[in-house]
Amino acid sequence: TKGVHMSFTRSNRNQSPGLSVLKIQGVESKEDTAFYLGKRVVYVYRARNAKKGKVRTVWGRVTRSHGNSGAVRAKFAKNLPPKSLGATVRVMLYP
Repeated sequence: TKGVHMSFTRSNRNQSPGLSVLKIQGVESKEDTAFYLGKRVVYVYRARNAKKGKVRTVWGRVTRSHGNSGAVRAKFAKNLPPKSLGATVRVMLYP
């Protein structure tokens, strides 16, 4: 399933890049997010140089819902870079 990295969790002045807010395709309510809790998420991007491979990934996990309109929070192994805002993430339908 596809999703979009919408933002990092934030307060009025501070943002915490450790938690990301994702919008998953086809999820429109808080009740719909229950299925995705604990599922794996991956952000795939192209690297500038091919030292560790041209395509790289950052894996994460959906932790909880965010708000009433079907957004979820996810924690990634390494914090997502700012260029990933608005980019597509893949939600794996396993665990």
